[in-house]
Amino acid sequence: MRRLLLPLPLLFFGFLGFGFQPFQGEPKPFSKTPSGIEYRIYRKVNGRYTLRTDVQPAGDATYASRVGKVLSAHLQYRTGKDSTVFNSRRQLRVPVQIPLAELKVKGGVEEAIALLQAGDSAIFRFQADSVFAKSFRQPVPPPVRQGGNVLQLLVKANQVMTPDEARTEQQRMVELAQQKEAAEAAQRLPKDIAAIQAYATRNKLPALQKAPGGTHYVITKRGTGPVPAPGQTVSVLYKGALLNGKVFDSSGKSGGRPIDVPIGRGMVIQGWDQAIPLLPKGSTAILLIPSGQAYGTRGAGPDIPANSILRFDVELVDVK
Repeated sequence: MRRLLLPLPLLFFGFLGFGFQPFQGEPKPFSKTPSGIEYRIYRKVNGRYTLRTDVQPAGDATYASRVGKVLSAHLQYRTGKDSTVFNSRRQLRVPVQIPLAELKVKGGVEEAIALLQAGDSAIFRFQADSVFAKSFRQPVPPPVRQGGNVLQLLVKANQVMTPDEARTEQQRMVELAQQKEAAEAAQRLPKDIAAIQAYATRNKLPALQKAPGGTHYVITKRGTGPVPAPGQTVSVLYKGALLNGKVFDSSGKSGGRPIDVPIGRGMVIQGWDQAIPLLPKGSTAILLIPSGQAYGTRGAGPDIPANSILRFDVELVDVK
């Protein structure tokens, strides 16, 4: 639950969504580094993506001039069966910033990135067991393993910056992404509210109330204790589900223990910050949270799709 309630990180380690269409007819064969990385690297020339023929498999001689700087890029990881594992455009909505360090290990993501110059687009293929050991230092995750022993990395390299420039640019991109998401959430809100009200009618939820911001709630048992003030920590038992009934998380998964979360500090999804302070200690309630006050266009993991309205059944156990 902590993973799902905490806001998704803004930095994470398409060419679906990339606008990258290099192939005319059959795709070109992959080239290969001595360490075994397969690659195709393209540069846009006169409006068309053209395969770079000057890439040296043993390494880019100009990379040393980029060490200590930061590459801004969009990344997409895909399995050998072409299923998307991570897509920075969809999940972060901002480019990933990759520190460029001296290359010490061959055969991993670091070596692949070192082949790129600003403006390049590329497809890399790795042996999954090897790259996870070298670059990620962990076993191959099941979703990747199920696609065979292959991990694909798609990259759109934007620009190389100094660390100070990168921090400034990242902040600017985050602010733009937040503004865009807030605008999209405001557009979706009337539709989400209509869906919530229809859901409440179908499920005969009485006394539906609306919190400031759009989250709706029903107090099924009113407690007699104090209501939490912004900044206080609350202990909550919960079950989270989509409106189709699919449960994605619950305190039952952690032995039935309540979780402790601060309220009113932006440490949980907005729907909780909106509705939990309206519940007296000891209350049980149903929260119906519009997508913009939940996980918006990003969704959360495989169980919460983008633009999902969420239902939480909660019990406010304690206010600290």
